[in-house]
Amino acid sequence: MPLQILINLFLAALWMFMGSEFSVASFFTGYIMGLAAVFMLRRFLPGSFYLKRLWAIIKLFFIFIIELLKANIHVARIVLSPKIDVHPGFYAYPCDLEEDWEIVLLSSLITLTPGTVVVAISDDHSTIYIHGVDMRSAEEEIDGIKSAFENVIKEVAKP
Repeated sequence: MPLQILINLFLAALWMFMGSEFSVASFFTGYIMGLAAVFMLRRFLPGSFYLKRLWAIIKLFFIFIIELLKANIHVARIVLSPKIDVHPGFYAYPCDLEEDWEIVLLSSLITLTPGTVVVAISDDHSTIYIHGVDMRSAEEEIDGIKSAFENVIKEVAKP
């Protein structure tokens, strides 16, 4: 992926310099032309086409923002209610991710979401222990994390 991006940027700069027009529009035109060239040569370059991974990263970012907003609203309801009715608890999350950076990213996203904190990760990285402020069902929490974060992180990590 980094090689494809560098080739694309090099082709965009080359387009701009060959046209003797040093503007953002010229660079953007060269970038689009370079993107087409990298797409045509993707079989000869290592990894999959980099826009797929870039799209998955953008998708993960927006999913995190949506989950962050939902969790903030949920925690605000708990705090602002006249009678606090929470069911805190710990649960073990079975993690299917393999790489260390994937597990760290998932743990960070879980911890950054209000109402949940990653307490520990097992030595074999197969289980993440999480504390939830208002946990009605551990299965619902696990399914929510799997559908929201883990599946998209797998898309980002896919070569």
